[in-house]
Amino acid sequence: MTATTLNVEQILAANKTAVADAQALAASAFAGFEKLVALNLATTKSALFDTSADFTSAFSAKNPADALAAQASLVKPLAEKTIAYGREVYAIATGTVAELSIAAEGKLAEAQKTLATSLEEMAKNAPAGTESMLAVVKSAVAASQNAMDSAKASAKKAVEAAEKQVAAVTDNALSAVKTTSRKK
Repeated sequence: MTATTLNVEQILAANKTAVADAQALAASAFAGFEKLVALNLATTKSALFDTSADFTSAFSAKNPADALAAQASLVKPLAEKTIAYGREVYAIATGTVAELSIAAEGKLAEAQKTLATSLEEMAKNAPAGTESMLAVVKSAVAASQNAMDSAKASAKKAVEAAEKQVAAVTDNALSAVKTTSRKK
């Protein structure tokens, strides 16, 4: 009976932990969603109210030269706001993904530790002659953990490279807008 009670208690504890983990992950995802909604509301408000004077001056131009000047004065702020919006969306997304990744890595580390402990217990209680089989299992587990670590490091390098490329493209676009708006 004690073994059964222990197993039921372990299952209940595992379920309780799983629910708490799911709630924490949902809270992180929801916080990212809230930030994105707030950004979209602020961007919409800015688009509606901050540029109204510029649009009014563009529509009230009396000759083509004034209309082109007014149009040119609109391009730079809109481009800068668009780039800033893109950066904010990217920051929110990467922050949320980072939080979720940290949680996943923590759970993976716990699972690896539990697996290592289970393998050690199995090795202690294994019948004679199964040492080579346990060595193969331990070797496979170690190889899979090394492969996951390698994949994680490669993914991190790829993300860093992508971030540098996005920053460079954004800076080039902003420079092009500044150059274009000065020419007009």
